[in-house]
Amino acid sequence: MNEHTLSRRLERVASLVPADARLADIGSDHAYLPVALMRRGLIAMAVAGEVATTPFRAAERTVRENGFEERIRVRLADGLAAIEAQDGITAISLCGMGGETIRDIFEAGKSRLNGREQLILQPNGGEPELRQWLMDNGYRIVHEEVLRENRFDYEIIVAERSGPVVYSPEALYFGPLLMAARSPAFLEKWRRLLRHRQRTLANLQRARQAVPDQKWHDTAQQVRWITELLG
Repeated sequence: MNEHTLSRRLERVASLVPADARLADIGSDHAYLPVALMRRGLIAMAVAGEVATTPFRAAERTVRENGFEERIRVRLADGLAAIEAQDGITAISLCGMGGETIRDIFEAGKSRLNGREQLILQPNGGEPELRQWLMDNGYRIVHEEVLRENRFDYEIIVAERSGPVVYSPEALYFGPLLMAARSPAFLEKWRRLLRHRQRTLANLQRARQAVPDQKWHDTAQQVRWITELLG
């Protein structure tokens, strides 16, 4: 993967970034996403934020080699601290990290949000926890999709600030729009996960005395929800 050929996941994220966006790509790694979008003439400017020195230097190199130093600002910063008010950011992408980590980045950096940004998120697990934060902070989920890459299932979540929104526990778990659409990729993901959760529940049942009641209850509830979802 490079700025010329994105992974399937990043290509889908790229397709969801609004035209002419002022993008903050947090955890940008090599800055492949903002550079690819800039090469295609799809965004107005970008910030590539990185908390670690090695990927920060890699992002600087990618931006410099493509001649975008004036239009992509590479910053060494923790999470949303990479964003400055004068950037006028209209879209924020966070990809390839756990949903809980994305949640924590938003929670720690809430003061950097202007409320007008579209959030384009590709969590690696922890989607329910991320959706809970979005709901608690008045963000409505406007797009969701599941894709499979290298034998793993990934979800992409797009959200916008809308004011109060309420999702059921099941909707937080599965995704409100994914539940409604029931795409083949979504159903296949949950068929695979049902088998895994059933094995986990059987193991917990055998070790019931040594397992906290809440863990057993949560797993049993997940098995029930998935079974009902799949009919």
